[in-house]
Amino acid sequence: MFGATEHKVGDILANLPDELPVLPLRNMVAFPFTMLPIAVGVPRSVRLVQDAVQGNHLVVLVTSHNPEIDEPTAEQVHQIGGLAVIQRAAQGEDNSVQLVVHVLERVRITAWTASEPYLKARIELAPDTEEDSPESEALRRSLINIAREVVALMPNVPNEVGDFLEQIETNRLLTYVIAANSRMDVPDRQELLEMDSVNAKMRKLIQILAQEKEVLALGQKITAETQEKLGKEQREFFLRRQLESIRKELGEVDDEAADIENYRDKIEKAGLPKEAYEQATRELKRMERLSAQSAEYGVIRSYLDWLIELPWNKLSEDNLDIENARRVLDEDHYDLKEVKNRILEFLAVRKLAKERAAEGEEADAETKEALGTILLFVGPHGVGKTSLGKSIARALGREFTRMSLGGMRDEAEIRGHRRTYIGAMPGRLIQALKRVGTRNPVFMLDEVDKIGADWRGDPASALLEVLDPQQNNSFRDHYLDVDFDLSDIIFITTANQLDTIPGPLLDRMEVIQLDGYTEYEKIKIAQEHLIKRQLRANSLHADEVTFEEAALRKLIREYTREAGVRNLEREIGAVMRKAAIHIAAGDTKTVHVTPDLVREYLGKPRFRFEVGEQTKIPGVATGLAWTPVGGDVLFVEAARSRGHGNLTITGQLGKVMEESVRIAHSYLKAHAQELGIDEERFENSDFHIHVPEGAVPKDGPSAGVTMTTALYSLLIGRPVRPDVAMTGEITLRGKVTPVGGIKMKVLAAHRAGLRTIILPERNMDDLDELPEDVRNDLTFVPVERIDQVLETAIQKPETAAEHKKQNENGRQTQPLAASADAQ
Repeated sequence: MFGATEHKVGDILANLPDELPVLPLRNMVAFPFTMLPIAVGVPRSVRLVQDAVQGNHLVVLVTSHNPEIDEPTAEQVHQIGGLAVIQRAAQGEDNSVQLVVHVLERVRITAWTASEPYLKARIELAPDTEEDSPESEALRRSLINIAREVVALMPNVPNEVGDFLEQIETNRLLTYVIAANSRMDVPDRQELLEMDSVNAKMRKLIQILAQEKEVLALGQKITAETQEKLGKEQREFFLRRQLESIRKELGEVDDEAADIENYRDKIEKAGLPKEAYEQATRELKRMERLSAQSAEYGVIRSYLDWLIELPWNKLSEDNLDIENARRVLDEDHYDLKEVKNRILEFLAVRKLAKERAAEGEEADAETKEALGTILLFVGPHGVGKTSLGKSIARALGREFTRMSLGGMRDEAEIRGHRRTYIGAMPGRLIQALKRVGTRNPVFMLDEVDKIGADWRGDPASALLEVLDPQQNNSFRDHYLDVDFDLSDIIFITTANQLDTIPGPLLDRMEVIQLDGYTEYEKIKIAQEHLIKRQLRANSLHADEVTFEEAALRKLIREYTREAGVRNLEREIGAVMRKAAIHIAAGDTKTVHVTPDLVREYLGKPRFRFEVGEQTKIPGVATGLAWTPVGGDVLFVEAARSRGHGNLTITGQLGKVMEESVRIAHSYLKAHAQELGIDEERFENSDFHIHVPEGAVPKDGPSAGVTMTTALYSLLIGRPVRPDVAMTGEITLRGKVTPVGGIKMKVLAAHRAGLRTIILPERNMDDLDELPEDVRNDLTFVPVERIDQVLETAIQKPETAAEHKKQNENGRQTQPLAASADAQ
């Protein structure tokens, strides 16, 4: 809102400034004594309004000769207009301004003073000449009488308007009130404004109203005749003829009738279901009764466009050839056997259901529910969740579309806005179906675990209806307000983790876990997919850039650290772009990428796995952690100093992880004698437990055995084996209990070069999910108690002494403190 003000008209007219801004009007004339709404969108005019509101609120309104010109010059506008004061100005979303002005007096421009940044001019007041004579009184009475007759012929105008006109005291005010509310062309309005004599204005107005009276009387005559003779369908036909006759009498082009007929044909050809057809017909009838210039006309037109263009009955034919689907999945993705098998099962059920339906068998409720199964792909970034959805669509021969739900907080994004809102549109679900052009695409809902909720609603709750096969056959978008069948869509959702997905929504989906890739799998994926894709992306031929397997292994180990292959593909692309420079410059025709060339092109390695360096000194243990982007290696550091038995915990640990530290401390203190620990160290020492990368929040119980091992290593002065990693929860009795995420944790240990994994006995069954090459490359030590962990993880005395001798290098270690800074 720019502002609003009230002015005394007399003061304003008596103290006019020498220069005033001039606002050109299109298809509008400013009559004195009227309140006029104006929409301003031209940047020059918006600047004028802003300056006027900050100043005296005064502006001169004149009509353009040609309404097609956005920024008319002084020669292209009329010289007589109205002096107006801005009562209210509101800023629109598209930088336009909506004004309400009060036109005070008729004025004449005497001299133009500026054309930039907008028109300015000097003006003089030009009030109309009012005669006090019998002729004036006769014209007044004739004008009021003809106005009464016109009002009587207009069904939506009350007869009390005539009584109101009688009460207007001056002929001048009467003339402008009637003129402002009469149907006239812009040239007639401007001609009326430019007349100096009020009597002349009244004569002109009487002539115009007489013509309008004849048109209205003709309309009533046509209506009476058609209503007497015709039934409902014929009546609608002749009503359209009536509109044509009226427009012919007024000399108007009949574009609206052609528009209505065009929509009528589209509705008939759109194949709408019964409810949608009836709704479209009702809206079309409303549209017929409106003027094309009204705002509601445009709203209905947009609504009909959406109804007509949606794919109500357009279905793509499914290709349910299982062997074709297997071939497509193998072409697009390496390995992922369990995931591919589940997808093939999904397609096989659809194929059998289609064959049974062709034989005349009706699908029961269980079959319909199986056909409506929603698959949820869960896994780290870059493991191929979205591309699996595209492969399913390609295997079926269906269209593919996706919608990202990450950060969505407005329920209207799913259900749409009601048409009562300005700028309302259907939800993104309906928009995607219109864009894809079929009613049965493969529809991927990405990042379903990142949906939010606020005062605008809960999108996750709206998705309950969309993803429920029992009710999504009658999904009702708020904008369309008619049922739309979503049951033929294959919905596939993706997420990085399950914890943040609401329970009722998760219950409607079948979870398929996609874990990280091994180094071997990454090399195969790069050779079969990533290199080919990047060759095409960088306009290279297959024989121009080739990779050694050792070069790919260097990229995986030293330039990426991820569960998926997204960053690996970026690095391969970076190498190819470097090679493309030499090929394009003519330096060489082919580039063979070796490990040394990788270092030359990409610079120093970004990652180094130095697990052995981390655990050279006592007090450091290697654990395994699960994160939303896959498994990771976690180091736990312990330090001891003189004190009184205090325990400090750092590294931004959550409550569960802090409890694991206290359990480890309490267990070692309670069993110090049997574990060979000097009990006095608990009384005269302070302990500090730290997990590096302190800016990253960490929580969970699975680091319990790692905390215990690190603290025990510190207390006995022997380091942990550098090739050992561990995971598991510990109890106060020293029992090691199972934890989750074993597969991804073991894959992370394998990527880090660790070869011995300590894990709870009850987690051994989880190893069946690991690739065979990883199982064969690692040694797994199942444990049930913490003493088994310590026996395996802590270096033997002779080994520890040898390592200590190698690492001393002349340094003297303090007897009561151990540092864990060997990064």
